Amino acid sequence: MPKARIKLASTDVDKINQVCNEIKEIVTKTGVEMRGPIPLPTKKLKITTRKSPDGEGTATFDRFEMRIHKRLIDVGLDERTLRLIMRIPIPDGLNIEIEMID
Repeated sequence: MPKARIKLASTDVDKINQVCNEIKEIVTKTGVEMRGPIPLPTKKLKITTRKSPDGEGTATFDRFEMRIHKRLIDVGLDERTLRLIMRIPIPDGLNIEIEMID
């Protein structure tokens, strides 16, 4: 059965969960088959920098980390459902991809 695969990625978990809940509501209203949201592994980008600007003094470091959370949702291919999903307001900082698969 053909379906649409929706990939969500963001640094903010709350934004992803909010959009996932909105997609769930649309799918339950239209009665289309859905799998997910499947949590994918969180990517952690780490940067370590030296605190001291000139190299003098003790070697102290700052560690910064950015986490990228990802979710995957498979929805049955229905034109009305996809139109409603595309109308969802996407918050800033959230990346969304929709692709059709067999």
